[in-house]
Amino acid sequence: MTAWKTLHTLRDRAAGRSILSLFDADPARATGFAAEADGLLFDYSKTAIDAETRAALLQLAEEADVAGRRAAMFAGARINETEGRAVLHTALRNPDAAITVDGADVMPELRETLGRMTAFAEGVRAGHIAPPGGGRFSHVVNIGIGGSDLGPAMATRALAPYCDGPEVHFVSNVDGAHIHDVLDRVQLTATLFIVASKTFTTIETMTNAETARERLAARVGADKAPGHFVALSSAPDRTAAFGIPPERVFGFADWVGGRYSVWGPIGLSLMLAVGPENFRAFLDGGRAMDRHFQEAPPSGNLPMLLALTGIWHNQLCGHATRAVLPYEQRLELLPAYLQQLEMESNGKSVAMDGAALDRQSGPIVWGAPGTNGQHAFYQLIHQGTRVVPCEFMAGAAGHEPDLAGHHQLLLANCLAQSEALMRGRSLDAARALMESAGYAGAELERQARHRVFPGNRPSTTLLYPMLTPYVLGQIIALYEHRVFVEGVILGINSFDQWGVELGKELAKSLAPVVAGTETAEGRDGSTRNLLAYLARHRG
Repeated sequence: MTAWKTLHTLRDRAAGRSILSLFDADPARATGFAAEADGLLFDYSKTAIDAETRAALLQLAEEADVAGRRAAMFAGARINETEGRAVLHTALRNPDAAITVDGADVMPELRETLGRMTAFAEGVRAGHIAPPGGGRFSHVVNIGIGGSDLGPAMATRALAPYCDGPEVHFVSNVDGAHIHDVLDRVQLTATLFIVASKTFTTIETMTNAETARERLAARVGADKAPGHFVALSSAPDRTAAFGIPPERVFGFADWVGGRYSVWGPIGLSLMLAVGPENFRAFLDGGRAMDRHFQEAPPSGNLPMLLALTGIWHNQLCGHATRAVLPYEQRLELLPAYLQQLEMESNGKSVAMDGAALDRQSGPIVWGAPGTNGQHAFYQLIHQGTRVVPCEFMAGAAGHEPDLAGHHQLLLANCLAQSEALMRGRSLDAARALMESAGYAGAELERQARHRVFPGNRPSTTLLYPMLTPYVLGQIIALYEHRVFVEGVILGINSFDQWGVELGKELAKSLAPVVAGTETAEGRDGSTRNLLAYLARHRG
């Protein structure tokens, strides 16, 4: 694609230019390099992208046929080519749409499932659906892993002000400490367990589910235990064998990937927590972002601009990581959620045609809420030898009006960090600072150098009015589409995850070796030595 060549030239030209100088050259830069959509403001003015670079990036998206692939995705085409599947998580948040896959209308079943979820959630929340032994379900434990855990766990935490249903807990890790600690915090006789596994074979999930069933049966009896379980699965034979009645099974199609599944049955725990009405608002926010992504021109299209900024920083400028920094405590799990979304989707080394990629694929995604991160890793972001593009986000208002002063301080920190990253502090300014503090001579010079900030470090900022179910839906869909655009430009399949399979296969074969029922013969020397240590110290 010719745009890549142009962009490499523009990158080399931008290398000796400060971001701050772009504001000096263009008084309207702050508004010219920002876009708004349905209450969201995305500011990418604090990057080295200028008008010519933006035009080349938009040309890159055009040459990659992002628009064509986008239309194919929404139409139900099998764009997940390595698995032969459509990609229709967007349908989960648009139940009134008409979508066909291979000539079959897939929406009636989706609407029926959403209706069943709604009726079930309303029944539990009202107390009509209750434990077999009486009372009501005051606790819900969602047992899943990966997309079956991170999405609902993140969203439930984010929407805490709207959680007026049963208290929801999440178990993911096969480490026995996780299920033990959660079961210690709940009243088993009043707990509903949601087992989330499409195939009902995920080893971590099923191990935890069996432990929960054993503990529950010991407490309420084997005959009553099934009344405490729900399955989110498309394997009715396996859910039946587990003892879960068919009316308590909520399935979903293979065109919904795990990390994109919070909008459907995997979101049942969220629906139980916030109620069907707020869950619908969450879906509405995602659908609004879908419409924006489909209809807005590229130059004002938030997912497109977010993706192109990411391509500029990673594939062109060589910045291997990006930090997601929500100045919203309730979004504390968002960096982990986006880590899976982006790194599992675009962490590939092979293009769609099977050829090796000729450039870097997805970035390393990490982060933490502000202001906590400021007292942890911001040192490296500001003064380290590596440049880390930062993605700030914040709400104009919080949910605690009596603590408005806290929120104002939070926002001041957010804005200050992005400004400091761009402006930095020169050696001359540091010298003046140390001189005013009473330093002189060689010690002044030494102290000043420790207080230099290189500056010229890029960041973007996403602002929203308040973190509501609707806004959370917008944000998640925004990042989903960002991943899609980056994947199309890189020519990879963002919707498979073969990279997680090999470790799973080896773990299955190692389990009996760790248990001592098989020998370590044929294993590499390191693994044999590690197994020997474990055998000696297992006790």
